[in-house]
Amino acid sequence: MNTLYNMTPKEIVAELDKYIIGQEQAKKSVAVALRNRYRRSKLSEEMKEEVSPKNILMIGPTGVGKTEIARRLARLMDAPFVKVEATKFTEVGYVGRDVDSMVRDLMEASIRVTKQKHMDEKYAVAQELADEKIIEAIIPGKKKKPAGQGVRGPFDFIIGNAYTGQQAGRSTSADSEKEVPESEVELAREQVRQQLKDGLLEEQYIEIEVAEAPKDNNALDMSQGGGSISLGSIFGDMMPQKKKKKNLKVKDARKILTEQEAQNLIDMDQVTTEAVENCEQNGIIFIDEIDKIASGSGYRSGADVSREGVQRDILPIIEGSVVNTKHGPVKTDHVLFIGAGAFHISKPTDLIPELQGRFPIRVELENLTQEDFVRILTEPDNALLKQHKLLLETEGVKVDFADDAVEEIASMASLINDQTENIGARRLHTIMEKLLEDISFNIPEMEEESITIDAAYVRDKFADRIHADDIDRFIL
Repeated sequence: MNTLYNMTPKEIVAELDKYIIGQEQAKKSVAVALRNRYRRSKLSEEMKEEVSPKNILMIGPTGVGKTEIARRLARLMDAPFVKVEATKFTEVGYVGRDVDSMVRDLMEASIRVTKQKHMDEKYAVAQELADEKIIEAIIPGKKKKPAGQGVRGPFDFIIGNAYTGQQAGRSTSADSEKEVPESEVELAREQVRQQLKDGLLEEQYIEIEVAEAPKDNNALDMSQGGGSISLGSIFGDMMPQKKKKKNLKVKDARKILTEQEAQNLIDMDQVTTEAVENCEQNGIIFIDEIDKIASGSGYRSGADVSREGVQRDILPIIEGSVVNTKHGPVKTDHVLFIGAGAFHISKPTDLIPELQGRFPIRVELENLTQEDFVRILTEPDNALLKQHKLLLETEGVKVDFADDAVEEIASMASLINDQTENIGARRLHTIMEKLLEDISFNIPEMEEESITIDAAYVRDKFADRIHADDIDRFIL
């Protein structure tokens, strides 16, 4: 069971609080849903089958944190997680992605997560094997030295003339046919091994063999119900893997070789079996823009009928069905679904009743206030002001924002959202880019080492731009 599921609801909310301001009810609902996964794992096998996840529907305007909650969950979790847009799917029989593809994507995510977990367990052994391959590349053992090698290679660099019996940079045909004594090879390898441990060879270039990445061949791809099956990748698994030689620094070669050795050490059949189980029991699918497939009340056009068709196709997936993937059948009975939408034009009640019933937990996210904007600018670990400060510091100039400047920026964002389309926290990005445009443009030639931005500077920058007749400058 991964660490996020072992966390209490309060601990999960505390993690989300580091990046998302407000929306306590949404965080609480998500935290409880995740904790219920942990509780279910403690039940008997018989009761596990009876307890199904309580899917969540998040309702709220754009820019208030719906998608950000999903993104942060994805980063926090080791469990399989995918985010999909409902608008990408089409009804069965039409060109486009079918709804089964979201489960196939979830299965691929599960394979990646499970495979990485197994590789991490083998990392220490894989690194030792990688170091041995690096030593083999530097000291090629009993192999004959290539004729005509007139340039000092890694081998000459380490053990010098004692090994070759010639001055560096000189070689004869007699030398090229001479076999290296085993005792000298072992001595040289031991020296190299110690130098590797001491980090003395990190910048040394060596030649290694790496597996060639398979090329995507679209000609071998075929569609199945809107989903794409890569026949190239299937046949590629049956064919021997091509290898190519690369000249790399030791530090770069170690990463590649460690990855290859770790992959060789793991049992992919076991990985696949665990991944299917992980996908079925711990998977989460976040369906964004679910309001866009809701049909408005009253008159229905052809597009409305098509949207309703997508809803009906999604219904059995959420209710629980079996989807065939290239790794085997996957049951969706215990996958957690989180739907999210602004519902500006349509309402949750415009979804078909059967689909409404599959999202028993509804959370309404609130509009962001001026106070929320101030907190968004300053409090999170990835706060917007911090991002801009660090970007400009790379040019050697320190930029500080006075408290009154932060208040002014938040006030302006709130004002423009009220007067035009409310795009939530995304408005702050628009304002910050416009505010720092001149500084960002001129900063390479600036002589000042520090700049302080206050409320007067902010008002001056936007003095002629916050009126309604010019408000479209801020409309995204």
